[in-house]
Amino acid sequence: MGIGRVAGDVLRGVEETTSQIGHAITGGMFDNSLRLGVTGLSQAGKTVFITSLVANLLDRGRMGGLQAVSDGRIEAAYLQPQPDDTIPRFEYERHLAALTGPNPHWPESTRQVSQLRLSFRVRSGGVLGGLRGARVQYLDIIDYPGEWLLDLTLLDKSFAGWSSDLLAALPRRDYAKDYLAALAEIDPDAPHDEARAQDLAARFTDYLRGARAAGLPDISPGRFLLPGDLAGSPALTFAPMAHSNQRGSLGREMERRFEAYKSRVVRPFFRDHFARIDRQIVLADVLGAVHAGPDAVAELGRTMTELLSAFRPGRNAWLTRLLGGKRVERILFAATKADHLHHSQHAKLTAIMAALLRQARDRADFAGARTEAMAIAAVRATVEDQRSHGGETLDCVRGTLMENGKQAAFFAGDLPDDPMALIGPARDGAAKWLDADFGVMQFAPVGLSRRPGDGLAHIRLDRAAQFLIGDML
Repeated sequence: MGIGRVAGDVLRGVEETTSQIGHAITGGMFDNSLRLGVTGLSQAGKTVFITSLVANLLDRGRMGGLQAVSDGRIEAAYLQPQPDDTIPRFEYERHLAALTGPNPHWPESTRQVSQLRLSFRVRSGGVLGGLRGARVQYLDIIDYPGEWLLDLTLLDKSFAGWSSDLLAALPRRDYAKDYLAALAEIDPDAPHDEARAQDLAARFTDYLRGARAAGLPDISPGRFLLPGDLAGSPALTFAPMAHSNQRGSLGREMERRFEAYKSRVVRPFFRDHFARIDRQIVLADVLGAVHAGPDAVAELGRTMTELLSAFRPGRNAWLTRLLGGKRVERILFAATKADHLHHSQHAKLTAIMAALLRQARDRADFAGARTEAMAIAAVRATVEDQRSHGGETLDCVRGTLMENGKQAAFFAGDLPDDPMALIGPARDGAAKWLDADFGVMQFAPVGLSRRPGDGLAHIRLDRAAQFLIGDML
């Protein structure tokens, strides 16, 4: 090979590298799109949140807490095709029709990754805002099933560690009896038998369904509940058990499949979708966990703390993006269904969420991310009321019950002023609350008439939007 040819190849390589760096820097510095991840635990209301957020950003009459709205700087907002052609579109219109149609009902839960793009035409603020033309800002909203989100906590766990933690908790849960009884007859060192492996995996899946129904957040591996095209595959045919070093044993094969699940299912999901998020909202049904008891509250705190480590929080500088080390800039931890409580208790609900996540939030703040805890209701299904009971006046909420369509007033219980009154017994392994009883009801959405320009009725959705995207508008 001649010297001239070598020099030419080197020069072309330098030119290509320079061009790539230039495109990366330009994209990093002038990117006008923001990716908002909406994630959370089962029954936390992710689909309802996205539907209401979009409806209220298109018709902004109820979004006074979003500064760009109160300043009148948003000239237009409209939906566009999402940029990722291989990701299903979030079915906004169908979900909105469910909430606002003649027979209002809650839309179906998320069962796959989906996406929606909102485009804004926004005038710049400040002294020079009038001299600049309106600019376009894109908001890409990414929805993840809560069950898949929880799988991110498995990435740093071994099969032995995961099994040990889970098997320590199962004896406290009645719906785990069937699985534990089957496991008691299994020798992890026995030769692998596929029929036995499938039976254990099926019983373990039944346990996960019971845990979800009971309001527990630790329901991973999530694909066991939403298997999709992986149903029946070896990657979804394992269960927790004692560790085995015996080659060809059932325990060794379970470990191999656990690691395959992490490498073939969880890591690609993280790489292709989750790791590209700019801002994140994590929704949790804190009231449901409180109603379920101390075990559910303790698991909620542990699960949310583990999840934060997957968000890789930090500041998104253009150089960080160029080097591929993107970090989540802002994370909002939202306790949903605040409309199930009188407004006088909302601050207590926020305090419980903040206390559950104290360690996780401190870690995120230290890494450079901004975090916030808030009590919200993406769609308000109740009105506030007062009722007399036992000689005292109770601050209640009133709404339409899902089970029979009748109106009912509801008092969930008085949340403590000090959140440690709940979190302490939960961390200590208490079986039940000693001096309190917390209820829960399922209210149906209310098909209220809306004035032109008004979105759906909500609680603090505008403040949540201000924290998450307000600086970009």
